[in-house]
Amino acid sequence: MTWWLTGADGQRYESDTPGTLGGYRPRRIYGRLDCPSALRAIRKGGYVDHRVFFADAEAAVAAGYRPCGNCLRAEYAAWKAAQSEHP
Repeated sequence: MTWWLTGADGQRYESDTPGTLGGYRPRRIYGRLDCPSALRAIRKGGYVDHRVFFADAEAAVAAGYRPCGNCLRAEYAAWKAAQSEHP
């Protein structure tokens, strides 16, 4: 089976292994695949057309995505603190 992942350069590529994190392209957010916020949005019929997947957090961050404030709270808090240091 082949999966489509988003790389650090923001481009899609084929992978033999599935991604470990999902993202939402319009808001440039990434989080766990079992994130309650993402699953709720998917159930409501949205989100799916803009869903991307990453091999790891490093690829997501390099592609310009930020951590989800719901499922990655510690990572989000660190990201938020870094934003306030560099306005």
